[in-house]
Amino acid sequence: MQPNPLRQTLDHHGIALDAEVVAALRTRLPVTAERAVDAIAVQVAEYAGQMTGEFRSRIEAAVQLALGGFLRLAEQAADSDAGTPLDPVLDDAYALGRGEARSGRTMSALLAAYRLGARIAWQEWSAQCVEVGMSAEVLARFAELMFSYIDALSAASVTGHSDQLAVSGRVRDQYRERLAQAVLAGEAEERVRVLAERAEWPLPESLTAVVVRASDARNLHALLGPDTLVLPGDVVGWAGDASVLLAGGQRRALLDALSTARVIVGPTRPWREAAASLERARRLFVRHGLRHRSLDTDQHLVELVVSADEDALRDLRERALRPLAGVRPATAGALVDTLRSWLLHQGRRESVAADLLVHPQTVRYRMSKIRALFGEALNDPDQVMQLTVALAVPPVARSPRTDAGSPVGVHPSPG
Repeated sequence: MQPNPLRQTLDHHGIALDAEVVAALRTRLPVTAERAVDAIAVQVAEYAGQMTGEFRSRIEAAVQLALGGFLRLAEQAADSDAGTPLDPVLDDAYALGRGEARSGRTMSALLAAYRLGARIAWQEWSAQCVEVGMSAEVLARFAELMFSYIDALSAASVTGHSDQLAVSGRVRDQYRERLAQAVLAGEAEERVRVLAERAEWPLPESLTAVVVRASDARNLHALLGPDTLVLPGDVVGWAGDASVLLAGGQRRALLDALSTARVIVGPTRPWREAAASLERARRLFVRHGLRHRSLDTDQHLVELVVSADEDALRDLRERALRPLAGVRPATAGALVDTLRSWLLHQGRRESVAADLLVHPQTVRYRMSKIRALFGEALNDPDQVMQLTVALAVPPVARSPRTDAGSPVGVHPSPG
């Protein structure tokens, strides 16, 4: 357990209660603990209906241990070391906090129980202290010590609760990463369902693969919700600044949520076909990287189809544009842009000029050069089709490296 920051408020804080007073208070421990548990069962909603049987016995024992530790602290002299009576009690409070986290309860219930238990104990003991003639000064110090003590117990339980959540979260994240690998590797459905149960992940009807920058993965995961699976790029065999999210839910809502992020969103597929979604997103990632705002693969289907065989596309482009081989690169680039727009706009000069942000006369001049270079090819349907396909998408200058051994670079997850 980590050091309790409130321990220092209790060190050298004993008030050396008279041994007879302590003995009288200690005899009331079982009754005080029982009263405290009764009150907690009624007044703390999270424990309603649970204070029975073994659970109640454990809570009563914990209350008695805590109150007993307080009495041992109170009977010490002011200059003594508070560590001895505090250590076992703080350890128990820490363990209680961890147990509450494992039970799925928040700390609010336990803190409310601490406050209520302290109030019941104070009511019981203060009355006895007054009966035995304790001075007002000592009674005030007694009260101060009691509430500082409860604060220390509360802090120990909060630490235990937080530590348990952190451990549980790390374990769950490991399970979910293994689950994502299994889904993408196409492992048997029975195996995936077992992993999903371990990872506390409800299998959705469909999944959408999203390629994101590794540095953005945590924030986007928080944005999309805890049921989104995350895989680092190196796990899927990719080099560079990229991670993969597998998101459930409606596609439209997903696209809206990611509209301003630098991501590539694959198609939505049944969860068993999530690898196909990632493969399509990967192919657009190869062409564009993550330099742009959100790219939806559904809006780039022509590009994906035409670029399915990059090597064949380069050969087609080289053959279709061979008439430009002797033209200076800058001029050839302007002519290629003009020819592409002319083909797509079916020769409408004004539309081509608007598309290229040039004067219609410039389009006319360039097209006269193109006709001189290409000749009858512009009247041949087969040649026009080749030119249209060749110019449909720009060539890839440089592609981010991905694993060449499998479509998405994912291998079956270990045990």
